[in-house]
Amino acid sequence: MTATVQTRFGLVGSGWRGEFFLRLARLLPERFRATGVVTRTGARGDAVTAEWGVRTFRTTADLLAHERPDFVIVSVPWSATPDATRELVAAGVPVLAETPPAPDVAGLRSLWADVGDSGLVQVAEQYLLMPGHAARLELIRAGVLGEPTSVQVSSTHLYHAVSLIRGLLGVEYDAAEVSARAFVAPLANPLSPAGWSGDATPQQLSTTLATIDFGGRMGLYDFTDNQWWNPLRTRRLVVRGSLGELVDDRVVRLVDPTTPVESSLVRRQTGVDLNLEGLDLKHISFDGRVVYRNPFVGSGMSDDDIAVADLLARAGAWAREEGRAPYPLAEACQDHLIGLAIEESVRAGRPVVTAKEAWAR
Repeated sequence: MTATVQTRFGLVGSGWRGEFFLRLARLLPERFRATGVVTRTGARGDAVTAEWGVRTFRTTADLLAHERPDFVIVSVPWSATPDATRELVAAGVPVLAETPPAPDVAGLRSLWADVGDSGLVQVAEQYLLMPGHAARLELIRAGVLGEPTSVQVSSTHLYHAVSLIRGLLGVEYDAAEVSARAFVAPLANPLSPAGWSGDATPQQLSTTLATIDFGGRMGLYDFTDNQWWNPLRTRRLVVRGSLGELVDDRVVRLVDPTTPVESSLVRRQTGVDLNLEGLDLKHISFDGRVVYRNPFVGSGMSDDDIAVADLLARAGAWAREEGRAPYPLAEACQDHLIGLAIEESVRAGRPVVTAKEAWAR
């Protein structure tokens, strides 16, 4: 039996996003280990060590001198991400930068000019690795819907949603025309990252709708403020193709010229009702065929944690030259470019057309 390779990562930054990775290293120590964390102050470093049991450093040079990891995660504010990434690339270290890799279009272009050709930068975008989305992507790649022609996403925001749209459509760096508007309406907003507020008073929240025309293929973006957390707004994903349609977990497609059939994606989720196997996702199947297997069976993790852990494992394999790049900088730049175009179209009240950028190769 082949032993599992442990992925070793360093971490620059100690905010709540960085803690996602430290939590996975604690949960799955045989799979992941943090070699150290770079914090701005010793006091913050002491707090990180006390909570996570990980050694901390004030500089990336000290982090790398202590132990060379497979790669270093950059999890700092958007404005600081480009320079932290440049510093690590200059040291010849593979980087997994948090999303987005730069705050604006000028920052994306500058970062690409400096490190794009290095081949050392991946970005921590996990949405297409989430079990449900990974299963849907498998169906699309298998041709179940024929040629995918449009994707509608009402789930997450901007570059995350664009990554889903582009990935499910198979769009690369095509020029895109973005038309977006925002609408304000009352909606109770009782839950946030801070927890339940205890207040059910409707607030004036904004919903952004955008169409993204890739020249024959189309994305529809629909996001309401705080939709990630608000339990009063569900998540929806629709993929339409030349031979059928997928709506969340339900699929209708044509199997011969006179026979449309319906099928569903089915999760094997244990630990429900009288199942005593433990709370866990085992796999997702479609018409009796497994289209997704949880790579961390037995961990009891949420879908999002499974996706982030999968991203870490893939980044480790890539850094060790044992696997493909999970989400290269060019993909992240393109997704954020279109996300920024959505915001610009709302502000300007007109369509915005993205140009072909240097990373579009």
